[in-house]
Amino acid sequence: MLLTNLRIATMLGGYGLIEDGAIELKYGLISWIGRSSEAPAGKKIDCGGRLLTPGLIDCHTHLVYGGSRAAEFEMRLNGVSYAEIAKAGGGILSTVKATRAASEEELLAAATGRLEWLLAEGVTTVEIKSGYGLDVETEMKMLKVARELGRRLPVEVTTTFLGAHAFPPDYRENRAGYVKLVAKQALPAIHEAGLVDAVDGFCEGIAFSVEEMEQVFRAAKASGLPVKLHAEQLSNLGGAALAARYGAVSVDHIEYLDEAGVVAIAKSGTVAVLLPGAFYYLREKQLPPVAQLRKHHVPIAIATDLNPGSSPVHSLLTTMNMACVLFGLTPEEALLGVTANAARALGLKDRGTLAPGLRADLAFWDVERPGDLAYPLGVNPLACVVRDGEVVRGRLT
Repeated sequence: MLLTNLRIATMLGGYGLIEDGAIELKYGLISWIGRSSEAPAGKKIDCGGRLLTPGLIDCHTHLVYGGSRAAEFEMRLNGVSYAEIAKAGGGILSTVKATRAASEEELLAAATGRLEWLLAEGVTTVEIKSGYGLDVETEMKMLKVARELGRRLPVEVTTTFLGAHAFPPDYRENRAGYVKLVAKQALPAIHEAGLVDAVDGFCEGIAFSVEEMEQVFRAAKASGLPVKLHAEQLSNLGGAALAARYGAVSVDHIEYLDEAGVVAIAKSGTVAVLLPGAFYYLREKQLPPVAQLRKHHVPIAIATDLNPGSSPVHSLLTTMNMACVLFGLTPEEALLGVTANAARALGLKDRGTLAPGLRADLAFWDVERPGDLAYPLGVNPLACVVRDGEVVRGRLT
């Protein structure tokens, strides 16, 4: 296909905008990109002046889970803190109970509906974490569902093992035993089954210590798997510095990250993933250190953090707006955060920007400017999605 009459945001060095642009696709890849006047010979498809961006990437979700935590939302609005709910057996552990009880088919059906909301906004790659099983069997069940979603829907799914998400009730008095289960039993079994692309953990006062997470990271590195970390969301424990030492692809949340931590992740090339949905739903006050991230040239990605407790956000476009309004990102930074930098946060080098040789994962929008995507709430201007060079949603003309 040779697609013409486009405004193309290549996302190289910012928007990288090409006015009156054209793009040629062959064998699922971009073969040429530039101005329409310089396009190679061939049958042209006029795209009507639409904006073209890379397919969007949601680089942090927990969208495979059982049950609902709407009641906890009401509790928090009545003054009960997220930490208090978690210590009382709610929070993550209530979702663990529901997820363990759900069948693979039930989880798949529920997750399909959630994922469809993201796909309807131009998402072509999504990361899905486990972490609501906290035993080998259920963690594997969640990751099998995540893999199946990628087979059934027109989206690339990357999977992350998050066994170190919380301590299950039967290990409350045996933290060392559970860390050993995660690092020595669950991780090797899941890796051998081909169900995992990366390893994550929750390093926080209500979750895992730096020392406990290091044991999991050692096991991940021994298996050749990249690591990432939920870090500095509610306090500054030094999790980001640990992640940097292990060359983490990303550290996520990071509201309480100090400048020393920013410097550490800058040196390691780690991406900072901001999750404004959780900040919004938990009514947090501590802002992530955006100015320091800019100062030290740390790539910033943003994601929905779609989960049942702290961020039931099913819209990446809304997340872009939240990142601008709540965290002060520019619309250009927000779009980079769901394209080029989101790809980096997943260790993916074949997407996130538009250039010859990269995957033809494309989103076409009925807007005039790239910045318009972060502007409205409740508006979806998506016109068409191309994945691997094939139209999977909407129409090109």
